[in-house]
Parts: sequence; C-alpha cells; structure tokens
Amino acid sequence: MRYTLRQIEVFLATANHQNITAAAADLNMSQSAASSSLKDLESQFDTQLFDRVGKRLQINANGQQLRQHAENLMACASQLENQLAGQADIGLLHVGATLTIGNYLAVPIAAQYMQQGGQAEIKLNVANTESIVNQVLNYELDIGLIEGEYNHPQLNISQWQPDKMVIVAHPEHRFANQVLDDQKLIELDWISRELGSGTRQAFEHALHGLVPQLKVKMELQHTEAIKRAVESNLGVACLSELAVRDAIKRGSLCQLKAPQRNFERNFYFVTHKQKTISVSLNNWIELCRAQAST
Repeated sequence: MRYTLRQIEVFLATANHQNITAAAADLNMSQSAASSSLKDLESQFDTQLFDRVGKRLQINANGQQLRQHAENLMACASQLENQLAGQADIGLLHVGATLTIGNYLAVPIAAQYMQQGGQAEIKLNVANTESIVNQVLNYELDIGLIEGEYNHPQLNISQWQPDKMVIVAHPEHRFANQVLDDQKLIELDWISRELGSGTRQAFEHALHGLVPQLKVKMELQHTEAIKRAVESNLGVACLSELAVRDAIKRGSLCQLKAPQRNFERNFYFVTHKQKTISVSLNNWIELCRAQAST
C-alpha cells in the first residue's frame, strides 16, 4: 500500500481546517511533520489535492473526490480498531442538532448512548439547520438532526418524528384566547428565529401567502430568548410545542389558535451519502427512533 492511515488523517484534518498548522494541532503533530506527510501523499501519486492561497490550503476538485473515499476509509478503520478491542458496538460520534432538538431531545438520547459502554463518547454541536447541514456536507458531523426540510444531491434525508408548531403570546395580549383569522395574523407583531433556521422555515411555511405582509419586529437566534421576549409582551412567536409546553402550563405564555393554518412539521435525520453508517451511528439512530415512539 503506497499510503498510510496517518497521511489520510493529515489530509482530512487539513481539509477540515484549511490550514496545516491547525491540522497538525488537531492531530498532536508538529507543523513540519504534518506538512511533510501531506506533501509525501501528493508526491507519491503525483497529484495536487489543495490549492495554496497564502497561508490557506483550499481543497481542490481532486481533493474533494478523494475526501469522500478517505472519510469512508477512516470510518472502516475505526470500526476495525473497535472490533479488535472488543468494542464493536461503541465509539465516538459527532452529532449535530438544531436548537429545538438539541435543547429538548438530543441530550437525553446522548445520555442513553453513553450508558451503552464505558468507551462510548459523543460530541454534540447545536446550531441552526443551515449550519448543521453544512457541517454534514463537510464531513464534520456523522449525522444531523434537523427541524426543516432540506434537499441536496449529496445528502440522505429521512424522517425521524413529527412535531407541532404553536403560536404563543403573553396572557394579557389583546388576542389572548382568541381564534385568529388571517387578518389578525397580519396585525400581530412577530418575534422570530433568524433566516436559515428550521423554526423560521416552518413558521413561514405555515403562514404561506401572508409572509410578505407579516410584521417581524425582532429576529433572535435562540428559542429561550424569544420566549423571554414574548413573556415581556413584546410580540408573539411561533415555536415548537416542545419549547413552550412548560411555559403554557405555568401560565407565563398562552396559546393562540389559527385552525385554518397547518402547523404540523417533521424532524429529520441528515447524513452524507458517501459516509459509511457505522455500528455506533446505527445505534444512535435506533435510540432516536425509540425515543420518538415513547
């Protein structure tokens, strides 16, 4: 074999960081050793995998093509290592989750995953849908748990579980406990998640045809911040029922109903089509599906 797994590790780390110094630090190597490893890999096969742009290394078409196979190779190598160590059913997972899923669903599932064995580890990254999808595309995550529908030729998207969005307001809001027609929806002052989030996508989908007329007074990146703003009577919001259930029960928020609008949506799994589904990843997916059925 004309290459080593260490060379492949250096290549992938460099592709992720676009900088050899950062790649070396990630692998606990010296900068010179990492640079030599990458140069040796390129020279052995007489191919250039990166374009040198100042101090940055921008992966080129050759590198992108190799990256897919390299990720699968390292996943298989990791599985083999676990198998040899008698730990085929456990391993480190990089999971991404959108804010609602991360805050209200993913942490308990992560706890269950880690209880499967002493070596089971998980790194959970919480961000909006667009960020999670980009990290899956960039092989930085093994799987993403997202709130919005997303289509991309390099991704597998599969349904996980249903969710419902609800409109919430301060209990003393002028429309509290009223049924909202479309005219009242237009009159409301809305507090919304930012563009690129699954919650914002679901909100606009539910109110399709009205979006250009809606008064979005404030955009916030965190669901909890939106809840605080609504509890201060600064406006109304459309959020996952998961996020507002407790606040409605204790009376700090009330639900406004618009029966002519469909607020149903789904949560999804997203994985890269070129990424091997390891035993560990399959275990994670099974845990997620079991949670959805309870």
